[in-house]
Amino acid sequence: MTPDPHLLNAIRFLTVLPTPHADGAPAPDWLARAMKYFPLVGAGIGLACAVVYVVACHVWSPSIAALLAVTTSIVLTSALHEDGLADTVDAFGGGWTIEKRLAIMKDSRIGTYGALALGLGCALRIAALATLPPWAGATALIAVHAAARAIPAFVMNRLAYAGDTAAMKVRYAEAPVPRDDIIFLLVIVALAVIPLALISFRSAVLGLVLGALLGALLARWARRMIGGYTGDVLGAIEQVFEIGFLLGVAAVLR
Repeated sequence: MTPDPHLLNAIRFLTVLPTPHADGAPAPDWLARAMKYFPLVGAGIGLACAVVYVVACHVWSPSIAALLAVTTSIVLTSALHEDGLADTVDAFGGGWTIEKRLAIMKDSRIGTYGALALGLGCALRIAALATLPPWAGATALIAVHAAARAIPAFVMNRLAYAGDTAAMKVRYAEAPVPRDDIIFLLVIVALAVIPLALISFRSAVLGLVLGALLGALLARWARRMIGGYTGDVLGAIEQVFEIGFLLGVAAVLR
């Protein structure tokens, strides 16, 4: 049975895992079509992090286990979303015009704002995760990695692409995520959140609310600063959702 090419595109885009070679060039709207599988791939990333976290909790302290779990996600994704967070904060903090902000985003160098955002973001995720019991932390990791990767689909449907399409790091045509795909990805997110909700429904709800709130605030900031989104902004939104979600869960289950 041939795997869905949109699923393979999602795996290629979000992870460093090897996949079969694509037959021919992808369709212009490949990213929007692959979005439906982002939470599924995220759940797989979260599962790998959860295994590392549970095993490490039985060998080392919770803080080391949390550090190893976050490191696992960074390795599996090649720091894709962390790079977006650093570039976005550098651009919004150091650019005085839309053109300058977009130019900073394309610069491969990292500035003071980006370095601080990157360090604080990782520290907050590790600290929040380290307060959780092993199995609560494991279910939170699966839930957060699935849910955080659903948010970009909503941003793409609400905001316009603000960057220079000719200078895209990854080429794709601006296209809305179809309604049926939105429903599919929401079902995947719900399934990924159920294990955490069975441990603590209140922590799951608070995590989703806080993560969505931070993601919405960053999307609103992006619209004000550059008039829409870029790939870096989508990565940054994924990161702030992770931070908000884990902080929400930790507030209940610490």
